[in-house]
Amino acid sequence: MEREPPEIVILMLKACVFLALVPFICISQANSEQLDKSVSREIANNENPGFISIDCGSNVDYYHDETGIWYKTDEGFVETGENRMTSSSVKLNYLYFGKQLITLRCFPEGDRNCYTLKPKEGKNKKYLIRALFSYGNYDGKNLQQSFQLYLGVDLWQDIDFIEYYYHTEIIHTPSTDTIHVCLIKSSPTIPCISSLELRLLNNSIYQNEEINSTGAPQPLLKLEERFDVGPSTCYYKDPRNFVGRRDARYKDDVYDRMWSCDQLLYITFDWYPMGLDESINMDNATNDTYKLPANVLKSAAQPRNVTRTLGFVYTAYSSTAQYYVYLHFNEIEKLSDGKKRKINITFKNQPVPSKPIVLDYLKPVTLNIKIQGDVLFNISATSDSNAPPILNAYEIYKLITPLDSPTYAQDVGAITDIKSSYLVNKLSWQGDPCLPTEYAWEGLVCTGDTIPRITSLNLSSSKLTGEINISFSYLTELEFLDLSYNELEGSLPEFLAHLPKLKVLNLTGNKLSGPIPKDLKEKADNTTLELSVAGNHDLCMTGSCKKKNIVVPLVASFSALFLIILISLGFRIFKRQKALSFHVIPPARSNSKKWGSLKSKHHAFSYNEILNITDNFKTIIGEGGFGKVYIGILQDRTQLAVKMLSTSSKQGYKEFQSEVQLLMIVHHRNLVSLIGYCDEGEIKALIYEYMANGNLQQYLLVENSNILNWTKRLKIAVDAAHGLDYLHNGCKPPIMHRDLKSSNILLDENLHAKIADFGLSRAFGKDDDSHISTRPAGTFGYVDPQFQRTGNTNKKNDIYSFGIILFELITGKKALIKAPDETIHILQWVLPLIKGGDIQNIVDTRLQGEFNINSAWKVVEVAMSCISQTAAERPDISQILVELKECLSLEIVQSNTGSARDIIELTSLSTGSEITPSAR
Repeated sequence: MEREPPEIVILMLKACVFLALVPFICISQANSEQLDKSVSREIANNENPGFISIDCGSNVDYYHDETGIWYKTDEGFVETGENRMTSSSVKLNYLYFGKQLITLRCFPEGDRNCYTLKPKEGKNKKYLIRALFSYGNYDGKNLQQSFQLYLGVDLWQDIDFIEYYYHTEIIHTPSTDTIHVCLIKSSPTIPCISSLELRLLNNSIYQNEEINSTGAPQPLLKLEERFDVGPSTCYYKDPRNFVGRRDARYKDDVYDRMWSCDQLLYITFDWYPMGLDESINMDNATNDTYKLPANVLKSAAQPRNVTRTLGFVYTAYSSTAQYYVYLHFNEIEKLSDGKKRKINITFKNQPVPSKPIVLDYLKPVTLNIKIQGDVLFNISATSDSNAPPILNAYEIYKLITPLDSPTYAQDVGAITDIKSSYLVNKLSWQGDPCLPTEYAWEGLVCTGDTIPRITSLNLSSSKLTGEINISFSYLTELEFLDLSYNELEGSLPEFLAHLPKLKVLNLTGNKLSGPIPKDLKEKADNTTLELSVAGNHDLCMTGSCKKKNIVVPLVASFSALFLIILISLGFRIFKRQKALSFHVIPPARSNSKKWGSLKSKHHAFSYNEILNITDNFKTIIGEGGFGKVYIGILQDRTQLAVKMLSTSSKQGYKEFQSEVQLLMIVHHRNLVSLIGYCDEGEIKALIYEYMANGNLQQYLLVENSNILNWTKRLKIAVDAAHGLDYLHNGCKPPIMHRDLKSSNILLDENLHAKIADFGLSRAFGKDDDSHISTRPAGTFGYVDPQFQRTGNTNKKNDIYSFGIILFELITGKKALIKAPDETIHILQWVLPLIKGGDIQNIVDTRLQGEFNINSAWKVVEVAMSCISQTAAERPDISQILVELKECLSLEIVQSNTGSARDIIELTSLSTGSEITPSAR
């Protein structure tokens, strides 16, 4: 029996540990404060889902009472500029936006300064973006403001105003997840901005005919006019005491549009405001796809002489300019039985539409018309109309067709990662790297007739430190790369030799060490590459390097000495513990993120082979926290999925390593198979079997024309349950997936389902079926509420997620159902229908009732058991598998949709005959 250490030694060890941890405690507290601030901003943003609201120049986040909107500071959205405040002598007391006008972000340095917006909803969604500007004589010079505003690479607006404020709006459907809004210094005036706002729109509204294919630059709609034409009090006195235009915003406008009203309209066009009828309850309004606010819908204008027309003229900028006009109508008078208001509309004397519009009480109608040149319309009553013509509101947008495509997305991702990794501090490195050409990033040369590519990169004397980042390997059109006179260290990476078009590589004056890679040296020797490496004193030029003697200084630190003793004691204790029953690859080092080579029977691919099979990373088929996934093709035409590790994401690195650890030891026909790997220094890649039909979530989308029938859905559920059963009950120790969701259920060419993405998985020992986790795991919408409350991780968390997937298969809806004005969880939608016994509306209506009701109800019951609020009441996946097989057999037999092959396959699934040995 070992003797216990003396008490004095224990006390000294405790003191040593405390001293060693003091810096980390301080750092932890600082991080906690930063986290609190981050969480506060996140909560504020959740108050207005689909909104980004920035008060430029403000020092605090705040809630705006008049609009009900949370505003953030511009921290994290812009890297340059300085905060200013308007003069106290200038009164900017506008009710709905005056607070935002008081603070400014001004940009005295640089020709282009950009805000970067990354909406959570991502690309290919429709957004309204609004910018507000004020001057307020902040500098005491009383200057007229003049500069340019760009959206990405396209000119949005020439900003030129002498008024107290100016605002402009644009509707944009981005083809990337990032949106750049840039201020360009086009005159001596210093550009300033007061507020920048983004609002998610429903993709079905504000349509135009010029929508391009996915990935191409989409046309823009720039707001020219948006008028609420009804209120009788359509005027106000502004700070200069004259009757004029009023701009208003309403809390019930889910898109937060700014509505204007001007008394001049009534004078010029002889309109008569019908006023605002407060007694109308717009809660009963139907068919309002544009979601107009009640104040706009409850008021209208009509001709002062009811026998005449409502006419309007908007003078175009040029005869070739194209506009989209949206006319909004809503019947606000209850006409006696059988009577209707019927109206004709003509644009430039051409009837639009061909038939009259008949208005029904409180049923809004929006007419969308495209016109070139001056906008001239007339609204008149038909001969059999029982009431004069009316108009509630109208909007005019100018069509802007993008002139240029943005820089190639892979190049943008690579150069952005380089900027982030090396903390490159160059004023011009904002917005699109290549366009507009006069504002391209310093040190870059771009070429390309249609889509710009980066062909030259000069980062000489840029204070770069650390190793040469793998992101350079993604600049596949690079011909010239200058990294000279920096502080780069470590080995010279092999991937530089595989840049297909590189002609000049200058690495002079760094701290690189080790041998020059063979392929790189060969290119330099045969003069296909001009290589400069002088000044790297530890770089071996001959191909064989001698190891240098390393002298390790002795640090005489009392606390360090006892830390070593503590670590030694800990190691002795650790050696006595029982090792885990399956092999784990050594974890990453905290300072270099290097880890052990992948040693297994799986095929080892070289980086050069990765380049060849992916055709220089030509086609991206997915992306996650680890990095991007590319399609690969072998010489025999076998397709593969190649997952590349990005060095910029620490979290992605951990998930990547976790996936390697598991896929090396677990094998099952319902788990995605690992084919091979690439392990060359900083370059890490995993190569999987290719799943031809993508993921389940994509296949269930409303837009997908290939609708899964009920039998196929049941087979997918059984396949997924088999995979999860193997992880939970076939592996020793059991493995929790922890991120089950429909996008992680992949489908092969025969629609067989396989579970993928094990980056968050965790293995548990025999006596360790639960664990308190402080690390976030899972995806919102699929995460077990009990885990969110307690942090208690166990197999029943996976069962809850599996229940959500079952409901997605049943209903054809996503876990989070997005509506124009809110997002609801699938359980909020389906549970009332289940309670009402409405199976026909529970099951995906696209199936048109073609399913067995008994099997459908049984699957619903299984899903309900999975999402029980008490985790202990949820069944084991093995029990769920048995019940799903019964559902499938019931469907096959009773619907007569199955062949003999289906029955044989079902029997095979029941025996689990293709399950491989457990992970041990």
